[in-house]
Amino acid sequence: MITRLSAAEFPAARDGLTELVCDAVAGGSSIGFLAPADRAGIAAWWESLAPEVADGRTAVWAARDGDGRITGTVQLRTGGMPNGRHRAELAKLVVHRRARGRGLGRRLLAAAERAAAASGITLLVLDTQTGSPAERLYRSAGWTEAGTIPDYAADTEGVLRPTTLFHKRPG
Repeated sequence: MITRLSAAEFPAARDGLTELVCDAVAGGSSIGFLAPADRAGIAAWWESLAPEVADGRTAVWAARDGDGRITGTVQLRTGGMPNGRHRAELAKLVVHRRARGRGLGRRLLAAAERAAAASGITLLVLDTQTGSPAERLYRSAGWTEAGTIPDYAADTEGVLRPTTLFHKRPG
């Protein structure tokens, strides 16, 4: 089941979200953190998002398995400047390794896209490591490549890698 986390629910989900990101880093996913995963640092990063979740600037969805464990997440971050309120960034689409290969990433992506369209967002953007499985997912889901930036971010081992920028009109 995929649900959007309310501001009240978000703090209680922190440990599960932290475990999810630690698993992704251990599996080599380039999502902003280096290996080995710093559990305390990742938990603090999730905590730092609480004000944005509370005021609606960041929406976070969580997917849970039958035992209630978080198996996936995605974020939608809205623009803050007056000239960018029509767009949002899709970020941190993560699926636990034990839940991959069953379409969960695609369902999380679709949930965020539907919510964006329903809220009046007319443009979505994202970036992902070039050549990653995530890049293939975005292409197959109708996202359009805007370009590639060399040496944009370090992968989990600290090696600089290119990133591909994408955009999509939801709805």
